[in-house]
Amino acid sequence: MATGEDLRRIALSLEGTIEAPHFDRMAFRVARIYVTLAADGRTANFNFTPDEQQFKCMMLADAFSPVPNAWGRQGWTTADLSQLGEEDLENALCMAWAHAQRRKPAR
Repeated sequence: MATGEDLRRIALSLEGTIEAPHFDRMAFRVARIYVTLAADGRTANFNFTPDEQQFKCMMLADAFSPVPNAWGRQGWTTADLSQLGEEDLENALCMAWAHAQRRKPAR
């Protein structure tokens, strides 16, 4: 069972990640926000692609669900951390982190 502290520790170990308040949550970002942690540390919102969201929600339906609004249609996905193992949490964080990297300019 993963916790908010596990999320914080793993996220901050990913290169370039900083933590900062974001409304009523804590946000973890590199060039962009890739995950936010609820104040109670029980849930987190991950920025996946829509395909990744669909896969995560299918494979770990007890843990992942789309955010119920336009953000969810863009891939933002809520996770119940108590339903994730540490390996699943690390995988989700790395996936979201990869999308948040600064894009290289086109040549």
